[in-house]
Amino acid sequence: MTHSVGPVMLDLEGISLTSDERELLQNDALGGVILFARNIQSAAQVRALCDTIRQHRPDLLIAIDQEGGRVQRIQQGVTRLPPMALLGQHYQQDMAEGLMLARDTGWLLGMEMAACGLDITFAPVLDVDGGASSVIGDRSFGQDPQQVTALGQALIQGLHEAGMAAVGKHFPGHGSVAEDSHIALPIDGRPLSVIRQHDLVPFTQLASVLDGVMPAHVIFQTFDERPAGFSPAWLGMLRESLKFKGCIFSDDLSMVGAQVAGSPAERANAALRAGCDMLLVCNDRAAALEVLDACIGKVTRRSMKLRYARARPTLESLSALGRWRRTHARLEALAGSAR
Repeated sequence: MTHSVGPVMLDLEGISLTSDERELLQNDALGGVILFARNIQSAAQVRALCDTIRQHRPDLLIAIDQEGGRVQRIQQGVTRLPPMALLGQHYQQDMAEGLMLARDTGWLLGMEMAACGLDITFAPVLDVDGGASSVIGDRSFGQDPQQVTALGQALIQGLHEAGMAAVGKHFPGHGSVAEDSHIALPIDGRPLSVIRQHDLVPFTQLASVLDGVMPAHVIFQTFDERPAGFSPAWLGMLRESLKFKGCIFSDDLSMVGAQVAGSPAERANAALRAGCDMLLVCNDRAAALEVLDACIGKVTRRSMKLRYARARPTLESLSALGRWRRTHARLEALAGSAR
């Protein structure tokens, strides 16, 4: 039987645990920790921090946003990844070669994050680039839904080969709204039929291979007046129509796009009622404490299936692998060309 944990995932202040955080890790409502750039000096330090977290709570899920391009929290001691749009360009020039590169990228990313002590990275981005989004843009594999699906599937395959779960974001698609939901509440007024034929394609086709999904703090007003992460209609579609069986992570409940749902405790309850399994509360410790209090007695099992279950590689051992050396060299060159 899968172990259950609390539904809250929160962040830390610095590069090592404070005494308050050591106490916080024992909270029954806590199920995970997410690391940001402020928590990171190097890959080796991240591994030590993850080991320390697990000494206090072995069952916690430890996550990071390590996608490549603009979103790469660990900079030292791991491969610099290019923005995923560059993989899309390779795919357009040579489909087979582009897919192989995406698969190798997923494998390398999974191996490096496992070596750093992490369970998951929130990847891949499955948003279709609609040309309007300031926050998605080159984080997307491209503007064609089938291309995003094909490259997303290859990257997921690579993550799975490395023993790491894949978390697709931002359902049902953040790529066609201009506003950034970190600082605004984007509203997408397109008909559901257009969203189905465009943004939803990668999620629809990949629901069976994804281990986790993160919905967007975007209102798709022709379908529901609530942001997707607070919408029983959207998350019900994900579960029932798309047959998704994995873990649904709320996007950060501290983001401006989430504040429409009320106080931190109200946001947490609204996200859980809508169908989220894990709640992210970041960059606002007071809000995180309020959400922990609101979630005492609540548990989730789905997140535990995402824990990294293999013997972890060491960072030093990766360079002995030919696949890592080849992929590392290619990705470093691509990342350099994107600067």
